[in-house]
Amino acid sequence: MISVAEARARILSAFAPLPAETVALPDALGRVLAEPVVARLTQPPFHAAAMDGWAVRSADIAAATAETPVSLRRIGESSAGHAFGGSVGPGEAVRIFTGAPLPDGADAVVMQEDCSADNAMVRIGRAVVAGRFVRQAGFDFALGEELLPKGRRLTARDIALAAGGNVPWLSVHRRPRIAILATGDEIALPGDPLGPSQIVSTNALGLCALVTAQGGLAHNLGVAKDTPDSVAAMAKGAVGCDLLVTTGGAAHGDYDLVRDVLADRGVALEVQTVAMRPGKALMFGRAGGVPLLGLPGNPVSTGVTAVLFLRPVLRLLQGLPPEDERPPLRARLTTALKANDRREEYLRATLAAGSDGVLTVTPFARQDSAITSLYALADCLVPRPPNADPEPAGAMVTVLPLTDGALSI
Repeated sequence: MISVAEARARILSAFAPLPAETVALPDALGRVLAEPVVARLTQPPFHAAAMDGWAVRSADIAAATAETPVSLRRIGESSAGHAFGGSVGPGEAVRIFTGAPLPDGADAVVMQEDCSADNAMVRIGRAVVAGRFVRQAGFDFALGEELLPKGRRLTARDIALAAGGNVPWLSVHRRPRIAILATGDEIALPGDPLGPSQIVSTNALGLCALVTAQGGLAHNLGVAKDTPDSVAAMAKGAVGCDLLVTTGGAAHGDYDLVRDVLADRGVALEVQTVAMRPGKALMFGRAGGVPLLGLPGNPVSTGVTAVLFLRPVLRLLQGLPPEDERPPLRARLTTALKANDRREEYLRATLAAGSDGVLTVTPFARQDSAITSLYALADCLVPRPPNADPEPAGAMVTVLPLTDGALSI
C-alpha cells in the first residue's frame, strides 16, 4: 500500500490543464478563465451623479445654509441615458438623477433633500465641496485594465463585472469529459425491478453529480456485468473522454474483474491500493488511450475517494490548482477520538458554530463505508494521519469541507 499523498501525486502527474475554448458570457458561469478578462471601456465613462439632486458649481453655494439658502436658476435636467447638452454657468443649476452624466461646468451634486425648487429656481440649503456626490470617470475601472485574472473560476459576480467591461466572449478551459462505469451483477438502476440478491446502484449517479458540481461533463456508461467481456465492451464507451472512472471491481476478489481486464488490455497500474479508510481498494492506470481511475464499490468509499482523488483531477484539468489554496479550515472537536491505526482515516462529520463563535465539528458515531444516509448529511471530512494519537473533546482539528463547487454567486 502507498500513502494518500503518494497516490494523489502519481495520479495528478498524468494530467495537465485542458485547452482553451471561447464561450459567450452568459454560458461562462462556473468556467475557469484561460486568459484574463480586460476592460473594453472605462466605467463609468463620464463623471456621474451618485445621488438624486442638483448639479451645481460648488463655488456658487459656498455660503449656503438651511437658514440662508442660495437661489440658483434651473436650466435643465440630466437623467440616466439623457445627458444635459449645455453647460452650467455661474448662478445656474441642473436637476440630476443618480447615474446621470454630470453637466459641463458643474463640479458637485447637492442632495435633493437639501433643496427646494419651483419651475424657475432652486434654493440650495447646504454648501458642498467640489466632487461631492460625483463618481469620477474611471471610478470603477479603466479601459485596458485587467478585471479578472487567468485561472479564476467565474462566479455570478464575475459575470456581471465582465458584462460591465463590455466583454461578450471569454476564453475558458474546456470542461473535462468524464466517463463513469459501474460494475457488478448485483447492481440495478433506480426504479428497475430488483432481483433477490440485487441492490440499487448509487455510485454512478453520485459520481456523475460530483463531476457536474465540479464543472465537468459526466457520461454515464451504465452498469457492466461481472464478466471480462462486459467490462471490456462497456469501457470502450470512454473513448474521447479525458478520464474513465469505474466503481467496484478494484479489489482482489473472484468477481473483482476490472483490475484483470485492464491488465489484459495493457493498462499499467501506477496505483493499486492506498493506506486509507475508507477506500483502500483504489487503482489508477495509464495506457495509450483514456486514463482510468478505479474507485471502490462501497458507496461511502466511492464518495470519499472521489473527493480526495477525482476532485483534484477535475480542478487541474480546468486550470485550477488541484487543492483549494485557501487556508485549511480548523474546527473544535465536540467528542473525543480514539487512536488511529496505520491507515489514514477520513471521518464523516458535521460542522456548526459554537456558542463562542468558534467552528465545531462532530464526527458521526458510525463510520461504516456503507452508510450512505450519514454521508449525505456530512458537510466535511476529518482527516486523521496514520497512527494518530487520541484526540480529546475540545481539540482543534483540520476539516475538509464537502460543500464547494463550480457554481458560486
